[in-house]
Amino acid sequence: AGPRHPAAAEGEREQQEQYVVGQVSGSLGAAAAPAAPLAGLFSAAAPPVLVAVPGVSERKRKRAEEGEKASEDQSISVIEQPPVKPKKVRKKHSEAEKKLSERENALEQADEEEDQKLFQNKVKQKKKASQAITKSVVNSATGATAKQQKRKRVADEAADRRTVFVGNLPVTCTGQVLKSLFKKYGQIQSIRFRSLIPAEDTVSKKVAAIKHKVHPNAKFINAYVVFKEECDAQKALKENGTEIASGFHIRVDTASKNGSHDNKRSVFLGNLPYDIRDDAVREHFRVCGDVVGVRVVRDRSTGLGKGFGYVLFENTDAVHLALKLNNSVLMGRKIRVQRVADKKKAQKSADQSRAPKDRVDKKKKEKSCSNDSFVGEKATPLKKSTKPKRLKTTPRNKAGKNK
Repeated sequence: AGPRHPAAAEGEREQQEQYVVGQVSGSLGAAAAPAAPLAGLFSAAAPPVLVAVPGVSERKRKRAEEGEKASEDQSISVIEQPPVKPKKVRKKHSEAEKKLSERENALEQADEEEDQKLFQNKVKQKKKASQAITKSVVNSATGATAKQQKRKRVADEAADRRTVFVGNLPVTCTGQVLKSLFKKYGQIQSIRFRSLIPAEDTVSKKVAAIKHKVHPNAKFINAYVVFKEECDAQKALKENGTEIASGFHIRVDTASKNGSHDNKRSVFLGNLPYDIRDDAVREHFRVCGDVVGVRVVRDRSTGLGKGFGYVLFENTDAVHLALKLNNSVLMGRKIRVQRVADKKKAQKSADQSRAPKDRVDKKKKEKSCSNDSFVGEKATPLKKSTKPKRLKTTPRNKAGKNK
């Protein structure tokens, strides 16, 4: 043990002075045994050494001091010795392991690419399905509208075949007059008046037709007569050219667009007066032959002529005679008479006339570069010799050197 603390030594001395040998027996009570027998247990030659027990406070203080010293020593050791990083253990891979790892990586990448492709294909299929659904909906809607339009077109064509156009009617003509004229051919379904010029701009044509409020300068109107049967409409064409009133020869024709106009029996008229009447044209060309119909093209809003029209004859011979009336005077103006050209033939001729110049130039070049136009002399080919070629032989000395 180390050297004792001076305070502890002093405490021991005081305790030795306070305790007396044999005093313990006296402390057991009055009826206790005498001190002689207990004192006999201890030898007087070697008295006992008593050690003072330190207090609780001193123990705690020592433990705290020892703990502080240990913490200081640990902190100093931590500061003095820097942290040692653990060394990474490098694994030496062989070439086979590297190849295996590369192969595994390649397989993983391939799997990822396949998954991406499958996902993209699924997305595309969904888009296609949605587009197909939308297209089917649109097609069904358009198909329904197309069917409706087709049905309407068919119904309109059937109605047109049952309808008769009546032109060059006087303004005073009424529905009863037309009904009395055409009822002998069949049952009439309806009668409609057209080409009316209202007396006022604020009044519509329909109201003007119902109330008979027509412009005072208007002289003629047109009408449509609808029969219940198509055969009745064909019979009603017999009334074409009949004089319904003085100076009014009506023109009766089918309202169907499919009706073909015979251009061979017609002539075109130009430079006509704007206020000309159909009967004036009829009278002018009556000397050429029987006139089937006269059509002067007019403005819908004013009823005045546009300066041109057509005359349909019964025979083609009348067309030759009508062409001689070219530059003849009608109501103070020289009219122009021409044949009615077929539109299809006119378009073909126009297309041929508008052919590009490149084709013409190519044709000219081909003609100029033909074999017939080439002038020159042909070269005579050289004759090949039929003698066999000799093989080259090397002398023996040179052959040995080469070896």
